[in-house]
Amino acid sequence: MTYTLIKPPDPLRVSSRILAQQRRGELTSAQVADFQSFLAEVDRQLLRHRIILHNAYTHWFSQGLATDAELRYFIRQFSVFSNQFLIAALQKVINAPSLEQSRASREILLNELGVIYRSERLAAQTPTDPDREGDPALVSTEGTVDGGICRFRAAHFEWLLGVAAGLGLTFAELGKRQHGSPTTLHFCNELIRLYGSDDPQIAEGASFAVENWAAAGFWQELEDGLTKIKQQRHPQLKLAFFTWHNRVEAQHAGHTLEELEAVYFQPGFERDRFLQGGQEILAAVAVFWDGLAAAQQHGVAG
Repeated sequence: MTYTLIKPPDPLRVSSRILAQQRRGELTSAQVADFQSFLAEVDRQLLRHRIILHNAYTHWFSQGLATDAELRYFIRQFSVFSNQFLIAALQKVINAPSLEQSRASREILLNELGVIYRSERLAAQTPTDPDREGDPALVSTEGTVDGGICRFRAAHFEWLLGVAAGLGLTFAELGKRQHGSPTTLHFCNELIRLYGSDDPQIAEGASFAVENWAAAGFWQELEDGLTKIKQQRHPQLKLAFFTWHNRVEAQHAGHTLEELEAVYFQPGFERDRFLQGGQEILAAVAVFWDGLAAAQQHGVAG
């Protein structure tokens, strides 16, 4: 299995928001220069991590070469990660250091559980049939869960069940820890420990790294591979779980710098702890994908 280089993200720069604060005298030139230095460090230590730029498994997957056994193995492991993420997301809500951060974390958790984003811009396009409001091909990728509608069928795990059903997998075969490989469970455990940490610096670093990993292109590679498989041999596959996440993660990337700005200038921010959280969660992400690659290479998947 060969590695491919995903286009590196643009280097992080001080935003117009920070420059405006500087002009208003809310931040000094020294503070802004220090922040730019930190952004360069974040770029080197997190955004250039090899699992963001060189994901061998998703590159192979994008070619549509996975056998049915390999595809079922992938869906099963991904379902464990997807379902166990709820624990980490709940811990992130519980351990949030501020009301604003609690609300941001609840946005993620409640949407995962089936509360549809309410977008005024897209309100006119929302289907009036309740049975269709949970369809991932139709629901919004923007807005807020505040005032949104909860639909069982809008839970992300139910969307993944729809993919799995096209491969003969049932609810009983998915999502539980008993279905996870050691490498998948390691990733799940690290998500709970780091993303849901009660240390706000560790949690912020892990969250920043996870969002940037999710936006770096792996969703597109998964969508590409599944689309080819659907066209070639499995026309019944429902891919909206993957296409929806591919669309929404591209939007999330733009918010990560703003979130970093919000915490960086707060008293008590620890650069080293932030970077530690990011580095450790990316190491766990690599374990997950490397485990899938090893299973594929050694014929374990099935």
